[in-house]
Amino acid sequence: MPVPAGQPAFVPGDDGDIAALAKGGRTNILGFLVRLIARVPFLFIASRLYGASAMGRLASALVMVEFASLLATLGQTRGLAQRLDETGWSDRSQRQGLVYDPDAATHAVADALLVTTVLAGAMSLLIWWFPQSMYPHGHFSWAERLLVLAVWTMAVGDISLAALAFRFDVGTTVRARAVVEPWTLSITAGLAYFIYPEGGLALAYLASVGAATAVALVALVRAYGLPRNWRPRPLALLRLAMRNMPLAGADAVEWGTRKIDVFILRFFLIDANLGIYFFAQQFASLPQKLKTSFEPVLGPVITRNVRNGNMAAIAAQVCQVGFWITAAQAGIALALAIPGAGLMGLGGPAFVQGTWALVFLLVAEVVAATGVVSEAALIYVARLRNLWISLGTIVLQGVLTLAFILAGQTCGLSAIWQAALAALAMAIALGTSSLVKSHLLARIVREPINNWRWGLVWAALPAGLIGAASHLLPEWAELLFGIPAILGVYSLMIWRFGFGPEDRVLFGKHPA
Repeated sequence: MPVPAGQPAFVPGDDGDIAALAKGGRTNILGFLVRLIARVPFLFIASRLYGASAMGRLASALVMVEFASLLATLGQTRGLAQRLDETGWSDRSQRQGLVYDPDAATHAVADALLVTTVLAGAMSLLIWWFPQSMYPHGHFSWAERLLVLAVWTMAVGDISLAALAFRFDVGTTVRARAVVEPWTLSITAGLAYFIYPEGGLALAYLASVGAATAVALVALVRAYGLPRNWRPRPLALLRLAMRNMPLAGADAVEWGTRKIDVFILRFFLIDANLGIYFFAQQFASLPQKLKTSFEPVLGPVITRNVRNGNMAAIAAQVCQVGFWITAAQAGIALALAIPGAGLMGLGGPAFVQGTWALVFLLVAEVVAATGVVSEAALIYVARLRNLWISLGTIVLQGVLTLAFILAGQTCGLSAIWQAALAALAMAIALGTSSLVKSHLLARIVREPINNWRWGLVWAALPAGLIGAASHLLPEWAELLFGIPAILGVYSLMIWRFGFGPEDRVLFGKHPA
């Protein structure tokens, strides 16, 4: 099948890069399926045993914990790829020229972990002294206060997985984040309820991120080894911090677009209503994991082409990965949104009212895909402009969220409908960001950046009809048979009408 108009053709010599991206994509698709299976037991346990209020307190605390963890990484989850690409090479002699220095790479990772440890420690202390930042309503147990310990654990895990992704090791990310973390969360939450129900969710979360980080650190030592003859370099670390400021800002804003809704809602909603929104967000965040886990794989490929000045290759890779992500997320959104009431009903009858929040959150993830993959290149070719666009995005989202909530209150809408409007504000803001960032990248690389293909429509229509028919089944059958049927029909149609030979690399062992 020929590449549609407006889609950049592959650049000769890029088959190895596309094959590496495809390998990461296959692993991440498998990881998504495992995440989906593993997430359901936790949500069932948390909602049925602990209740919506406990879930709301967890959501409120995680806004601050995850934000602090993100800042502690200082943008190195993406910037580390470029630093490893630069520092791993040294001019040992004019005769030999440039050779790869494994010790330099290990030292770079050690520097990154040290910076993250210092920042994470400082932020953990700050949150510990002001627990109201996690719990604005002032209700929390001692175990829920201990969630600050997750700041360092999460940050170190992210840095370790980014370093492994530089060597195209995505399998560890899947094992840590799609297998170890969710299953530890579910099992520990179930056991902790019978031991300490007041803080069981918090203890389960700490155990899950700790287990995932342990897996990442073991793989990191195996891949890079322990640093030899390494000692901290304060000036070099300071330069690293200053250099990564635009990346850290972009990361913080990108994260903020996914969390500012919860940050604002926790001041307007009681814990129980926030817990229902958090329940919907856990399903909607699954497609987000699919695209964000592509970033570490895409980073090393883009940095190499930036160094070589191969802008056409960057455009081709961004469009290729962008279409893969968009196609996958559209199918996932259909499969989760159509039986959305049944999914929300897993938490209990009270959770069904959050169905529209789930739908809007899933739409937001689909429209955000173009912006995310465009940003993966912009952070290396236009850091400051990308940061300004990201800042504009989060300001727009914040203004829309507040405006929609206040409008909902004026119209007498329920608290859950106000939360759904906050999700709609996210979709509008992220869609706008995608348009602006893809346009900027297209101007820089002088190639069109477009993830859209009509094959998405031809795949979505029959899948939607199958989903509509599944409503005739009992709720348990709709979930058990309807979701696989929607995904199956969508996958078949996108393979036939949306994928060309270059796209099928994603499911093959060799480039087409």
